[in-house]
Amino acid sequence: MAALALLRGSAPARLLSGCVRSALTGASWKDSGSRRHFSNDKILVELDEATGVALMKMKNPPVNSLSLDFLTEFSIGLEKLEMDRGCRGVILTSAVPKIFSAGLDITEMCGKSAEHYAAFWRAVQEMWLKLYGSNMVTIAAVNGSSPAGGCLMAMCCDYRIMVDNPKYAIGLNETQLGIVAPFWFKDTMTNLVGHRVTEQSLQLGQMYPAPEALRVGLVDQLVPEDKILSTASSVMTQWLSVPDHARQITKSMMRKQTIDKLVSQREADIKNFVGFVTKDSIQKSLQIYMEKLKQRKQ
Repeated sequence: MAALALLRGSAPARLLSGCVRSALTGASWKDSGSRRHFSNDKILVELDEATGVALMKMKNPPVNSLSLDFLTEFSIGLEKLEMDRGCRGVILTSAVPKIFSAGLDITEMCGKSAEHYAAFWRAVQEMWLKLYGSNMVTIAAVNGSSPAGGCLMAMCCDYRIMVDNPKYAIGLNETQLGIVAPFWFKDTMTNLVGHRVTEQSLQLGQMYPAPEALRVGLVDQLVPEDKILSTASSVMTQWLSVPDHARQITKSMMRKQTIDKLVSQREADIKNFVGFVTKDSIQKSLQIYMEKLKQRKQ
């Protein structure tokens, strides 16, 4: 698949690895009236059959870090919804208080083998390809801070609603860790907020408090915390009022070039990541950052 699938029944399943596809076959829904539930170790999903809207909650405490296990199970859950003809939209949020997602799990990038780094990065790519390329309407209900990979997940969605609290911040802060956001992170942000804001944000590793995130266009709406899911549901209703085929083709037209770029360079991107993260200087920077995190906890 080089772009969004244009028809509802042709979800980009071929992007899944063999292990994810096999795991999907064992996944099953649990019925509860007009609602169906699906869960695994890292996510909770509830699909309202009356509206065709699924609520997907990330539950990887303490901070919803994007580990290899989490990314795999997230892809399983999203693909299951993509393949379900009764699901037209997904609201993505967090089951962990005060945090949407803290981004990529640093422990997956430090002190491991080159083979592990390659598997991890492939899982990050797959998450992005599936979320950014989804046929469904995707709304991020950002109910806490969302740095780095968490910000990427939110940016992949069609619409972002964030809690109106200046203590919560969002942004691609990779340079603060001594690492560099890859081109497809950059492209996603550029498509959203423009070249100048992206250039400054990425160089400085800026984290935007909620009001500033709204000002620069990183999020679309701020609401009180107790209103975030009801607001997301209202916005979803508006988006679903548009005929699916017209909306999907338009979404594909807007995102195709960006998706094609990674698909055509996927292996080279993995090789580049492994080469970068295995450098002694990068490993040292990551170790220093992990030590700082430990000191903060203590």
